[in-house]
Amino acid sequence: QVQLVESGGGLVQAGGSLRLSCVASGSIFSMYTMGWHRQAPGKQRELVATLTRGGTTNYADSVKGRFTISRDSAENTVYLQMNSLKPEDTAVYYCNAEVYTGLRKMYWGQGTQVTVSS
Repeated sequence: QVQLVESGGGLVQAGGSLRLSCVASGSIFSMYTMGWHRQAPGKQRELVATLTRGGTTNYADSVKGRFTISRDSAENTVYLQMNSLKPEDTAVYYCNAEVYTGLRKMYWGQGTQVTVSS
């Protein structure tokens, strides 16, 4: 069993910054792509950023140049540095990771709330 636990969410004013963290724990043999998605009230969950084990990143157009995804493979942790936050970034942010535990499977965290006030 694998668990992903996010932290770092909160309330911030527009223009501010937050850093989200997500730690994976459990019977992990290998970690592949890790990433962040978000879901705003009344909207579908959307991709924010992904990072492959090889270091390739992918960002939603709405966050390019403002958000940076990174990982500490030794600690099975992925980060999302969010700068120049906007009210439209308000959402629950979910971490996900593709993990090999004997089977290759995608896991999700429970989410952390990010609220950006104008």
